[in-house]
Formats: sequence, structure tokens, C-alpha cells
Amino acid sequence: MLMRRKLLSAARRFAAGIDVSAREVRLVIASRKRRGAHPVRVEWIGAAPLPAGAMSGVHIVERALVTEALASLCARWPRQLPMRGMPFSMAVPGDAASISLSAMTATRSRSDRKAASSCEIGEGEPFLFDLAGQLCGHDAGEARAGASHPLLQSRVEAAAAAHIALASVECEPLAALRALVHTGEHTRTAVQRYGAIWAGYGGVFGWRIADRLVEAAIRFPGGEHPDLDAALRLLAGGEGLHAALVGGDVALLERIGLTLADIGERLGCSAAPFECAPFGCRPGALTDLEGWKHGAAYAVAFGLALREVTQ
Repeated sequence: MLMRRKLLSAARRFAAGIDVSAREVRLVIASRKRRGAHPVRVEWIGAAPLPAGAMSGVHIVERALVTEALASLCARWPRQLPMRGMPFSMAVPGDAASISLSAMTATRSRSDRKAASSCEIGEGEPFLFDLAGQLCGHDAGEARAGASHPLLQSRVEAAAAAHIALASVECEPLAALRALVHTGEHTRTAVQRYGAIWAGYGGVFGWRIADRLVEAAIRFPGGEHPDLDAALRLLAGGEGLHAALVGGDVALLERIGLTLADIGERLGCSAAPFECAPFGCRPGALTDLEGWKHGAAYAVAFGLALREVTQ
């Protein structure tokens, strides 16, 4: 068994993504073969509920409760491979950076637009972070990590108390965007233009993707749109969209009166929820796990793990 674990570790790169929300902690473990252009697969997903009082919005109030939830998730991992040495990435709300990411099309210079439009999403991530920092009055390093930010500090401390050393942190919207784009590129055929929608505590974010480029971005509230309907219709653009993927808190959207069908109507295309199931290590591998039916909520955690296994 020990030899099998060593061979598995040598053949595949494993990584984990952690998403701490107001009500639960989510964990996604993904892997990819180390050599060659092989697909990413999801090995395991799980969620641990947070007791009342653990969080106040996005702020950790009782660190010990978050640490306990993280530790319980790690204990549930089937341990086909030891977690020691596995890179962990955690999401941070990062409202300032998020606002900049969503508002970049309205505020950047003409040369900035040209630079952004000429790079693909994966290549453009450093540019997006640098731009976020500039618009917020911070340098790029602070936009990436926010080392002194209390939201980040509390999460790093909670992870450390659960014996988790974080390899990276990232703002939620960008992690969600990576997950949605990966799904759009690898599970759909002949879809050239599609929408990526993510709903979280900070609002609703949307991106129009064409040929792996972000053509437009919206955020509500916080953008220049009078309401969410107007923002979604603007996101559709004049040429329309072929499909849309929705991740995050779908229940939040429903509470404000937007079902998937409503989102599709505003965008002029069909809308489907994000799911981890298509990336399972084998058909049906995730359907026995608790929470797999709420796959849209795992977009951020998957995007975080995806970043680590594809680097």
C-alpha cells in the first residue's frame, strides 16, 4: 500500500482548494498527471457546516470553529494519498480587488485594454492582479496576497491551527472564473461565446468569454448598472451568447428572484449550473459524496485547486 501511494504521488500532482463561506467550509481535491497535457480530475469534494456565530458575513468571528471544520474535512479525505506536501490554496473575499477586477473595462487606459485583450485568461492573470492593485491604490504584491489584510490573516491562522500550510491565496471571483472557464472549455463543444456567472457574499459577477478571452465583465451591486437585469443584458452583448455557466450561491440568486431559466432569458441562451461531477476520477465517482448535488457552490474551491495542479 505504501509503494502504491508513492507511485500515485509520483505520477500525479495533487492540490486542494479551500473556500470558507458564511455557512460552511468547502474542500476540493484535484489532481493531474505530471507529464503531458492530461485532463484535471476531481478526486474528492466535501463540506463542513459552520455553527451559528462562527462567521459574521465574510469575517471569521470564532477561529476555533473554522479550524475544527477544516480539520474534520481533512479527516474525511480517504487518504489514498497523504496530505503532507499537498499544496493548499484558500480563497479570500478581497472586496477591493474584486471591485477592480469587475470594473477594469470601464477604468483602464486604452493601452491597458489592448494588453488585456491580447492575452488569454491564464496568461492574463498577473495583469489582472496588477491592475486590481493599481486601481485600489496598492501594489501588485498586496493585491495578490494582502498580507496585512485581516480577512486573509484570520484565514491563514485558522488553516495553520488545522495543520494546513497554505501555498497560495486568491480572491474568490478570479478563482470562480477559472473554474467556469475550465468547464466551458472542457465540457462543452462548439461553444465560442459563453457567459460565466458567479454569485457570492459580495454580489454577482459576470464575464463574457470568447476564444478564451474576457470580452466584458460586470458586477452587481457595485458597478454602473441600475439593476441586475440591466447588467446581465449588457453582458450578453450585441452578438449574443451560446451558453452560460452559473456558479456560487445559486440559492442567493433564487432568493432575489433569479432562477437559472431567468438568467438564461436575460442572456439570451441556456444557463446551466457549474458541477464538479464531469471531472470525477471515474464516472459517478462524486455522486456518492455528500454535497455533490450542490456542485455550483464548489466553483471557488475547484478553481483554487485547479490553479495549483496546472502550474
